[in-house]
Amino acid sequence: MINRIPGTRDILPPEISLWQHIEAIARAILSNYNYQEIRPPLVEEAGLFNRSLGDFTEVVQKQMFLIPKGDDLYALRPEGTASVVRAYIENGLDKTTGFMKFFYTGPMFRLERPQKGRQRQFHHLGCEVFGSEGPLIDAEVIFLIKELLDAFKIEGYRIKLNSLGCQEDKKKFSRLLTERFEAEKSNFCQECNQRLKNNVLRILDCKNDSCRAIVDKLNIGHNHLCPECLDHFNKVKAHLEKLNVVFEITPQLVRGLDYYTRTVFEITHSELGAQDAVGAGGRYDNLVEDLGGPKTPAIGFAFGMERLLLVTKLKNIERKGPSVYLITLGDKAKNESLALLKNLRQEQIACDTDFEEKSLKGSMRKANDIGADFVLILGDNELQKQTIMLKDMALKSQEEIPLANLITELKKRIK
Repeated sequence: MINRIPGTRDILPPEISLWQHIEAIARAILSNYNYQEIRPPLVEEAGLFNRSLGDFTEVVQKQMFLIPKGDDLYALRPEGTASVVRAYIENGLDKTTGFMKFFYTGPMFRLERPQKGRQRQFHHLGCEVFGSEGPLIDAEVIFLIKELLDAFKIEGYRIKLNSLGCQEDKKKFSRLLTERFEAEKSNFCQECNQRLKNNVLRILDCKNDSCRAIVDKLNIGHNHLCPECLDHFNKVKAHLEKLNVVFEITPQLVRGLDYYTRTVFEITHSELGAQDAVGAGGRYDNLVEDLGGPKTPAIGFAFGMERLLLVTKLKNIERKGPSVYLITLGDKAKNESLALLKNLRQEQIACDTDFEEKSLKGSMRKANDIGADFVLILGDNELQKQTIMLKDMALKSQEEIPLANLITELKKRIK
């Protein structure tokens, strides 16, 4: 027997209704906010992620599923933002309306050790906005996150907020951290000693206890922000307060990808354990230009669907079986079954029949098991009279009716 790959899972019919319910809620809310759906491919050139995420990020260094093909190197997408930016540039969307809002859903892939809330194939529900650098859109995006989480019936989440500033601010912040951390080199883990050389901001992301203790001792504030970026951040906070959004200022929050600038945020939940982020995002005002497009400010976020499902209070919606179950007795009646089902379905009446050639008793048991409201019994005798037996499963009653009146009778009875 061949088993599924570790870090992947089968989403089976009893569970899929909850996925669909969450997606339907999200689509309705996102439509109200004027987001349009976009569906980039699952496979991209590996260089797209090297350039956008950063050569020294953990995703690029360790976690990408790479597919060599001759001289080309492809990758299964580890996140959605870079793909959406690539699509935005390649399809000339900046030349249409300028300001655009997109959302996407679908699988992402990272080659990492599976654990609670972390899989090798996982799913994102994400949003990206292009064309505005003002703090108003930052606040709307974060309020949208709150509205989605509340609609998903998720309680006890925390919104953590920070500003990294512009590229020059990030360089200044990196120099400051390097000076502070140089004296602590011997106390850092091996990876953080490498990060100290290549990308010191990544140290703030480390989950190692000794590294976290060093970071926690730092009095990290926002002194590195230039006046313009500080003003932007203060306005974001003011807009959120006006919207009654509860948030926590978290100066050590940098996110794990290099493209972020200015506003960054993370939504955490205590029930998730070590991997406590339900979703995250922020501004990436330089990424479109870095990937060959025009200078375009942008902001976005993504939820991990599997993590949402771990903390939602929504329950599986029990799938309703077909309203009508057809049982045929005899070859002539069986030959008419598909045509009869076609007529019912054309009238939006959900129906099915016995394809296993069970006995009448077995077919009735099947109809009961799938929760059919009505059973139709058509035998050769009924066919000759152009009638059909209609059985109401709730009332436990049955009557013979003309075949010509079947659809009218069913529509009167089906609630």
